Amino acid sequence: MSTVTFKGNPVNTSGSLPAVGTNAAEFTLTGGDLSEKSLADFKGKNLILNIFPSVNTGVCAQSVRKFNQEAAGLDNTVVLCVSKDLPFAQAQFCGAEGISNVVMLSDFRTDFGNQYGVLLTDGPLRGLLSRAIVVINPEGKIVYEEQVPEIAQEPDYASALKVIKG
Repeated sequence: MSTVTFKGNPVNTSGSLPAVGTNAAEFTLTGGDLSEKSLADFKGKNLILNIFPSVNTGVCAQSVRKFNQEAAGLDNTVVLCVSKDLPFAQAQFCGAEGISNVVMLSDFRTDFGNQYGVLLTDGPLRGLLSRAIVVINPEGKIVYEEQVPEIAQEPDYASALKVIKG
């Protein structure tokens, strides 16, 4: 379990992020067309998992916008934006914002939050995902992870992108 804060108040996650150097755990999430997407679907690519509570909040929306902008110029890289939001809400947000360089995936019917240790177990956001970044290389190894200490703050985009850009 990790402890982070939400507006300064401590909240706990279901576990800890996978450690750098370990193999990424297989996962299944739901795509915008309600199909299942797994880690294996992105084999051989750099993956940035942008994990957050809900795309309908300012900081979460900003992280999707920022990675959408940055992802356009990265070779062999896919950004997966993961939340408990329903795929319909994710698609509506992306359509309204003109976002097309990231893949929105929902954890609304899977156990990704527990697998990656990011499910919030208490506090007002209990049941949603914490804000975190996990970068997986083409060989399936974790090469970067960040559990953002305060849910209301943005992740360290530069450090996450640096491990891919070299």
